[in-house]
Amino acid sequence: MLIVDKEGILIRYNVKMEKTMTPEEAAAELYPKDELYKAIAEAIFEGEEDDVIEGLEAAIAAGKDPIALIDDALMVGMKVVTDLYDQGVIFLPNVMMSADAMLEGIEFCKAESGASPETKGKIVVHVAEGDVHDIGKSIVAALLRAAGYEVVDLGRDCPVDEVIEAVKKEKPMMLTGTALMTTTMYAFKEVNDRLVEGGLSLPFACGGGAVNQDFVETYSLGVYGEEAADAPKMADAILKGATIADLRAKFHNHGGDKNGN
Repeated sequence: MLIVDKEGILIRYNVKMEKTMTPEEAAAELYPKDELYKAIAEAIFEGEEDDVIEGLEAAIAAGKDPIALIDDALMVGMKVVTDLYDQGVIFLPNVMMSADAMLEGIEFCKAESGASPETKGKIVVHVAEGDVHDIGKSIVAALLRAAGYEVVDLGRDCPVDEVIEAVKKEKPMMLTGTALMTTTMYAFKEVNDRLVEGGLSLPFACGGGAVNQDFVETYSLGVYGEEAADAPKMADAILKGATIADLRAKFHNHGGDKNGN
């Protein structure tokens, strides 16, 4: 016989089992208390762009500053999404939808204020020369933008020369590269060597189906990212002063907390 008590605890044969929360219930516990911010955060979680804009319009009409809403509502909502993704409660398609909704909200806030929000830092992303598979790169770019970073996206099949020129021009805090095919990942070694020759030293985070940690460790600037979600965690660590050696210790399998904590 199955009995449900007032606290939602399932009791069967005198054994208690905690009721499993749905993603929506888990998210609800993380939303901000302010009703205006909560409506926006909820729309971000659901990936509903129209609802995000409606929520922002209501907040602005109530006197909230458009640029402040980026940190106080949009980023808060996106943090709910990334936290639940880290916990395995939701999956990448959910994150991508939420990131698109958040970016739409940021553009709306910028248009309303006539100003641009401050970003945490600039990151250049690309797919290895010869490789046209850009899903991984697109996910990395979306997660970085969602975390508050400015992303310079060089696209797929990006020549080594263009990568080097972009690093020289943009002066990013980190470079990322993805490769799906084994035959294309060797472009990363060439990028690394050209950067070193040019006196350009910055973390070069590499990942993708073809890439493995052993390969990335063969070049001096390389940091292996097993999952797309590692990219914003690496960037956050760099902001706190992490070196390439620190990043390797933290994100490679031979040491540190793989979750980046």
